Formats: sequence, C-alpha cells, structure tokens
Amino acid sequence: MTDVLRELCEAGGISGDEGEVRALILKHLEGHVEDVRIDALGSVLAVKRGTGTTGLRVMAAAHMDEVGMMVMGFDSDGTIRFSAVGGLDARILPGTRVLVGPDRIPGVIGWPPVHLNRGQETMPIDRLRIDIGLTKREAAQKALTPGDPIIFASAFEVLGPTVRGKALDDRAGCASLLKLVQGDPFPFDLHVAFTVQEEVGLRGARAAAGRIRPDVAFVLETTACHDLPQDPDEPDQTTITRLGGGPAITVVDRSMVSDPRLVRHLVRSAEAAGIPHQFRSPQHAGGTDAGAIHRAGAGVPSAVVANPCRYLHGPYAIMSIADWENQAALLRAAWQTLDENVLTRR
Repeated sequence: MTDVLRELCEAGGISGDEGEVRALILKHLEGHVEDVRIDALGSVLAVKRGTGTTGLRVMAAAHMDEVGMMVMGFDSDGTIRFSAVGGLDARILPGTRVLVGPDRIPGVIGWPPVHLNRGQETMPIDRLRIDIGLTKREAAQKALTPGDPIIFASAFEVLGPTVRGKALDDRAGCASLLKLVQGDPFPFDLHVAFTVQEEVGLRGARAAAGRIRPDVAFVLETTACHDLPQDPDEPDQTTITRLGGGPAITVVDRSMVSDPRLVRHLVRSAEAAGIPHQFRSPQHAGGTDAGAIHRAGAGVPSAVVANPCRYLHGPYAIMSIADWENQAALLRAAWQTLDENVLTRR
C-alpha cells in the first residue's frame, strides 16, 4: 500500500481543488464498494456492504484536501502574490520549492540571502512572493490566474521504517480507509466518506454526515508529533504523540470530545489484538472532521484514530510505516466486534 500512499501524497489537492485526489480515490474504490457518489461539495461517498450481523449505520471518514497556497495577484517584476489555504506557518516558507497553477509551474518562495538579512525576522505571508523566473507582470498574468492552486514540490520517499512527503495529512488516512474497504466485509454496512475542505473548516464532513446520517462515526486522521529532544531542564508539555508509538486515539481536541464508549472499545480492541496504540495529548490539539460529524443531525457518537506525524503541514512530513499499518489494523479489529452493545450507556 505504500505505492498507493505515494500516489495520493504526490497528487495535488488543496482545499476546494481536490479533483486529482478524488480521481485516484475513485480508481482505488472500484470493485470494492457500491452506491458511489460525489456530493455537492465534492466529497466521495460510498458503501461497503457488510454481513448484516448488526444494523448499525457506521460512517468512516478521511479528508482528501491538503494545506497549500493560492495565487492572489502579480507584482510588476513578475513575482506572485499568494495566500495560505489552511494552517501554514510563514517561518517554514522562505526558500521552499512549490508548483504553481494547473500546469505545475516550478517556483520558489523568495527570501533574501543570508548575507542581506542577518537578524531579520520572517515576513508574514502577505509580504512573501513566489518567483517563477519571470520578470514582467504581463508574463505572469498570461501564465496564471488569481485563484490558481499552489502546492509544495515534494517527492514522496521511503526512509527506512518511515516515509517522507507532503500531504500525509490526510492522504495517510485516505490510504488506510482504502485498505479497509478493499478487505473482508464488516458486520455492518460501512459508509465511507473521503471529504473535502477539512483544512478550512471541516466543511465537507458536515455535508457528508448530513447525507449519511450515521449512528456512529470514526475519523481516520494524521496528527502532530513533537517528540524530538526537548530542553532537559523543562518538562515535556508539547509531545502530543510519539513516532512509532502506534496509532493515536483522541480523547479530546479543540473541536470535540470523543465518545468515551468508543474510546474504551478502541482500547479493548487494541489490547486484545496486541496492537500498539497511544493517546493523543490534548495540548495544542487541533480539530478534525469529527468536530463537524458529531454534531450532525441529532448527534453522532464519534472517535478519531490518527497517524503520528512530524513536521505536519510542511513540505516534508515524516510518518512511521508501522504506525500507519496499525491504524488500519486497529480499526479493523474494533469494527469486527462493533455492535449496539458498545453504545450502551453505563
């Protein structure tokens, strides 16, 4: 499945422009699901038929979009003004290689050389520019249009027990969900949603949950990992997750509180199957599609299982292959024993 992950990560798909990723998802779903549809916002919805052991209506979601940038205008020297799409840190952008527009024009985010900017702080994004090698505004206007997407120019690579690339958030979750639907059936019909526009406000998930109307939902995500050496004199308050510690189960983040019945079920399933797992620390924990899904309709018990990932929302994130494989393994184990009894209130 790393070949599928590579294919998904190297595709372009900033929020609102997920068409290339959607086409790949549809290709890999073919022959494994029924009732495939693309909703009004562009999310891919489908059903994997189950054995009928339980009548629970179960939703599983992973988002197709990635953070990136968008063309906003042109300066007289032919450089490109741009804005962020999703959460980007301006400090990582200077000198970064990018691909601009539908033709993937190579460019670099400009920054003065070290000889000229000693002591200078990073500029905000609205003062940075992308250089695509042109020298006139008119030439740039012929090549690009405001609103064109900009993605990181990052190749996917396997680095021993890890992988490196852009858009692991959340193409890793998409690849895990594809793996799950390509396997054996579950005791219930699994309603899958590959959602759009998560990075700009969980928009696709809200619409998808409204259409699916699930009894329970699971979100497959990628989450921050800050486990590199810290100041030895300071307590570690920002780890969030650790690479190689197994998939991370969310208890609470800024968008939702995971249903404790589902958290208990995930933990029991992991322990019974001997699957490594960890809990995502609530410090600095951003939201996920579950934040929109759990409020749909009359409410949906929801849980999140995420892949720990270093350097999230950057051009070169790093993720453990074992953690990623165990994400699918944990969810498969949990779903095989998921029934109405799991949702009984204590």
